[in-house]
Amino acid sequence: MKGVSNKDAQNKGKIKGSQKEVKKPLQVLHISKKEKEEIFNDNETLIKEDETEIKAIKPLIIEDSIKKGKENNPNSINLENKSFQELEKPTNYEEEDQDFVIERKVDEFDFDESAFLEALNENEPIGATGETIKGKIIALESDGLYIDIGGKAPGFMPKKECALGVITNFKEKFSVGLEMEVLVIKEQNADGMVTVSARALILRQSWEKVAKSAKNGELIQVLINGFNRGGLTCDVDGLRGFIPRSQLEDGKDYQSFVSKHLKVAFLEVNPESRKLVLSEKKALLVSKFANLKLGQLIEGEVLAVKPYGFFVDLGGASGLLHQSSITKGSIRTLREIFIEGEIIKALIIEIDLERGRIGLNTALLENSPGELIVDKSKVMTEASERAQKTKSLFDKKDQEK
Repeated sequence: MKGVSNKDAQNKGKIKGSQKEVKKPLQVLHISKKEKEEIFNDNETLIKEDETEIKAIKPLIIEDSIKKGKENNPNSINLENKSFQELEKPTNYEEEDQDFVIERKVDEFDFDESAFLEALNENEPIGATGETIKGKIIALESDGLYIDIGGKAPGFMPKKECALGVITNFKEKFSVGLEMEVLVIKEQNADGMVTVSARALILRQSWEKVAKSAKNGELIQVLINGFNRGGLTCDVDGLRGFIPRSQLEDGKDYQSFVSKHLKVAFLEVNPESRKLVLSEKKALLVSKFANLKLGQLIEGEVLAVKPYGFFVDLGGASGLLHQSSITKGSIRTLREIFIEGEIIKALIIEIDLERGRIGLNTALLENSPGELIVDKSKVMTEASERAQKTKSLFDKKDQEK
C-alpha cells in the first residue's frame, strides 16, 4: 500500500495531464504586454492589418451575394464583367429637353371655368386709393362707422372723415342702413379692410366745382369769416378762400368786411397746393365783360404802349391790341400807329373770363394791307361799316363752338 505502483503513477500523471489540458485554452487567450504594445502602439501595423482583413473579405462577400442572387432570382441583372462606367445612370430630368409637356385632360381635374372666374372676382381687391365707391352703413362705433362696399371686408370711416366740420349728432346723422358715397383714402390692410372718407369726397367735388366756375369766368358771393395781415378769408363750398388786400376795391379798412358778403371772381385755383385766391376787382371787371361779345366794335383810350402792343381802356376793363393784330402791313415802330391818350376803335376777337383778358384787333378793319399806316383816319371813320363785313367771320366761330 505504501508503495506506488506504476499503474497508479500512470493514472496520476494522466489526471495532472488532463488538468493541464483544461487550462491550456485560457493560456492561449492571454495576450502578453509585449504583444499589446506591438499591436496598439503601432498604428500603421494595426491599420494595415485591418485593411488586409477588409480586402480579403470584401470580394468574397460581393461574389457570394452575386452568386446567391443568381440562384434565388434567375431574372436578376448580371453585374459580372461590367465596370461602373458601363452601368446605366439614373435619369436626370433637368438634363432632358425643356419642351417636355405632360398632357392633361380637363375632366381629370374637374375644372369649371365659371366657378374659377367667380372665385377671382370674389378675391379681387375692391377700393384703390382715390376710387369713389357707394356703400351702406352696417355698424356704428365710438370712433367711426363701418360701410359695406361689396368687398370681402367692410370699409371703415373714422369719425373725423364723416363730414366737414364738427359733427354734433353722430348717431342721428349716420344711421345703420344709410346709403352714401365715399372716397377710398387708404388701401386695404391684411384683413382686406379699406379706409374711406366722405369728407375727402366732398372736398374733391368742391375743387372740381370751383375749377369749372373759374374756367367759365363765373362770379360768386362769399361770406367773409376772418382776416389776417394779408387780407380776408372766406368759405367756398367747404374750401378756405383768400382775398388779398390788393384785390379789394377798398383795401384800407378791410377788417370791416368781416361777416359781410362780397362778390368775387376766381383768381387762382390749385387743388394740389390747396390754394384758392379770389378777387373783388376782377369780379367788377368780369361784370363788364358780360356785355361784351366777339366781333363787337368798341371804342377806348390807349393807356400804355408796350413792346408787344397797346393796352386800351374799355370803361373799367382793359383790352390788349397785340402787335400781330394791328395791321397786315409792316410796322417800323408802334408809335407811328397809336400813342398814349389816343381814342381808337377796334374789334373784340377774344374774351378770356378766367384770366380777365380781352383781345382786340384793328387789322380786320383794313381794306388793304397797311391801310391803317397810310390812312388811319379813314379806317377809324369807316370802322362801323367795315365791322359789319367781318360779322360773318365771328358768327362762323360761334357755330363752331
